[in-house]
Amino acid sequence: MADLSNPPVKPGRLTSLDALRGFDMMWIMGADSIGVVLDRLTHGQTGWVRHLAEQIEHVPWDGFRFYDLIFPLFVFIAGVSLAMSLGRTAAVEGKDAAFVRLLKRSLLLYGLGLFFYGGLSQGWDQVRYVGVLQRIATSYFGAGLCFLLFKPRTCVGICVGLLVGYWALMTFVPVPGFGAGNFEEGKNLANWIDFRFLPGRRWDGDHDPEGLLSSLPAVATCLIGVFAGLWLKDEKIGTMRRLGGLVVAGVAMLLVGWAWSWQFPIIKKLWTSTFVLVAGGWSCLLLALFHWVVDVRGWNRWCVPFLWVGLNPITIYLSGALISYDALSRRVVGGPVLGWLEGVQPHLGELLVAVVGIGWGFLLAWFLYRRRLFLRL
Repeated sequence: MADLSNPPVKPGRLTSLDALRGFDMMWIMGADSIGVVLDRLTHGQTGWVRHLAEQIEHVPWDGFRFYDLIFPLFVFIAGVSLAMSLGRTAAVEGKDAAFVRLLKRSLLLYGLGLFFYGGLSQGWDQVRYVGVLQRIATSYFGAGLCFLLFKPRTCVGICVGLLVGYWALMTFVPVPGFGAGNFEEGKNLANWIDFRFLPGRRWDGDHDPEGLLSSLPAVATCLIGVFAGLWLKDEKIGTMRRLGGLVVAGVAMLLVGWAWSWQFPIIKKLWTSTFVLVAGGWSCLLLALFHWVVDVRGWNRWCVPFLWVGLNPITIYLSGALISYDALSRRVVGGPVLGWLEGVQPHLGELLVAVVGIGWGFLLAWFLYRRRLFLRL
């Protein structure tokens, strides 16, 4: 077991935040593969296993499942980290130094995103200018600018303005051939803007789930994380009040998001304002849970593997573009083992491959952790 009494982190850093980041990354490391296999195993069945299989898959378009939380949770965590690390830089070195750091991190993250999706390997017309890492980069930069330039109360107003403004654009601006207020795929304003103005490769044909217009509410997701980070770092607030505040904020966002969804559907691929609120609500509740368990109660030994991953999230994420964990898993548990499992139950061998694949990610994270190798942007 790793020694948490001397972690390679800076003083004041929240262990719970690193653990939550690692928990989030665990699902990115291969839970989608597990979801696909569970879907095949339980196809046509009912019960809790089938329900679990559905929760580890994205909804086709509108609605919300557990796996739809993974990406916005990471953006939220980036906002929490921003409030703590960038705030410390601004206080010690000044806002100019903090801005330079913000710009460097954002550009590096955006560049890594281009690399992850193939870079220039297939020509300029196949470069994916938007994507997961690119969205994190632009959200981080937008929220960071607000954090450095404005007071928290003004940032709250900006966050609300982004959500309401995005709703107004999507609801009242007419789309050629489809009119205004249409939220169906390919018929809404965000998809139309991607079709007309987004260059390079688009993930969904003529539009992209991390498209241009939806970058605005994504900044709001990161800002919600900033507010949570500012709340947690405020030493004037008692521990239980901090936890209570996160819980109240989380429940409030869930209620408002679900109520608003009657008119503005919860759609991850459009990053709708209701999606921001529902994802932000669950993110606050998860952060409160991890903070209470790990930091307040001190129950931290169970989360050591999550810390391995949470301290090296970008390295683990990029490794997925360089290493085929499924292929590596088949070299270890393939052949007779998979054949026997498939004979017991079709697709059971695939499930083992998916689980072992996640294990390889944890093994890499452990190796880097033990040698104090961390990719810092």
